Amino acid sequence: MAKNPSPGNGGDKQADGGGETAEVTAQTQSQTGAAPTLNVLAQYVKDLSFENPNAPQSLASAGQSPTIQININVNARTLSETDYEVELKLDAKAAKDEKVVFNVELSYAGIFRVQNVPKESLQAVMLIECPRILFPFARQILATASRDGGFPPLMVDPVDFAALYRQRVAEPTGTAEA
Repeated sequence: MAKNPSPGNGGDKQADGGGETAEVTAQTQSQTGAAPTLNVLAQYVKDLSFENPNAPQSLASAGQSPTIQININVNARTLSETDYEVELKLDAKAAKDEKVVFNVELSYAGIFRVQNVPKESLQAVMLIECPRILFPFARQILATASRDGGFPPLMVDPVDFAALYRQRVAEPTGTAEA
């Protein structure tokens, strides 16, 4: 699916053409003749919290690395007929010997304009493509926050949002409304 350039998105980018989105593109073009578009209108930090509850003791390196647990969640809501807010929530908690070393919570969002996408495919676009665009920026914010907190930068591995979407849809209560 082509992503048209707009202020703040860094220019033209082409999707990787894989999975659900390639299917959406082919399906939409055959139905309407118009190519689907996805524009980034804005990106922003909604909420950021960094906690270092045991400082300065937590900053002293005691040999073993902390255990880090990362949770990721995606939510989308409608703003208008074509505009949507997609929120990417990342929570990372580092603990060592059952003591919290640091805890960082980030809510990073974007406003997206989606046109010429069938309603039955809109949810997949909102919960796969939009977070895929937001993730590198959110990842950098987490790395900077942990570094500024006195720790090595937290580098979160890339996320397969298509797999997360399939898992969310497969859940018995998985009604992920876009």
